[in-house]
Amino acid sequence: MPNVPKPHTGRRRVPKTLTAPGETACENPHRRYPRSARRKRETRARLLEAAFELVAEKGVDSVTINEITEAADVGFGSFYNHFDSKEGIFTALVEWLFEEFANSLDRLASGLSDPAEIIAVSVRHTLLRACREPVWGQLLIREGLSPRALNRGLGQRLLRDSERGIFERRFAVRDRLMCLVSVIGTVLAGIAAELHFAGSTKRTVRARKVLRSREEKFAERTAAVVLQAFGIKRVEAEAIARRPLPAVPD
Repeated sequence: MPNVPKPHTGRRRVPKTLTAPGETACENPHRRYPRSARRKRETRARLLEAAFELVAEKGVDSVTINEITEAADVGFGSFYNHFDSKEGIFTALVEWLFEEFANSLDRLASGLSDPAEIIAVSVRHTLLRACREPVWGQLLIREGLSPRALNRGLGQRLLRDSERGIFERRFAVRDRLMCLVSVIGTVLAGIAAELHFAGSTKRTVRARKVLRSREEKFAERTAAVVLQAFGIKRVEAEAIARRPLPAVPD
């Protein structure tokens, strides 16, 4: 797999997907929580943000709790007020990042009836999100074939949507397992390649516009390849992959 660029060292905000279940980004937490609860939530968010960046840079196995607390500027003992172990914080991080994104894909595709278009839309949005939020993309590359990623969130949505297409005889798949492995590998390799390209591109205003157009076209081509893995003929797969994307849900 190609190397991908490390995240920039500048401080980042916690991604939008790290809001608690049931919340929206526009809600004012000061109206809903007392000061002590707000502080606890803010500390938890700092820990997740620190874990997010460290995992993207070093990988899960190389990150220690001490590194997380230092990066978050939180006392070591305070960590255990929020998570029972290193595995606990990474589980929470992956669940929030990818479960919430998977939920947004469900909302995005709720008006679609063709399993092929649902798969194409999901692949394209995943590619675009990963390219435009590189740390998110790097974490998806690292976690994409892990048991926790395959058993929930995006992995389960892909399995569900592919099974639906097979049941409806929209897809022609001889070996379901190898098909899924091939599809996931194609998406992850595509993300890695695009992140590598983006990291080597000079970010002028013009370059950003060209890069965005390239990302969209690359996402379409990747979706077409994925659909062909499900047995869709090339011409039809390319036509489906070029259909207008549904609006991203709030």
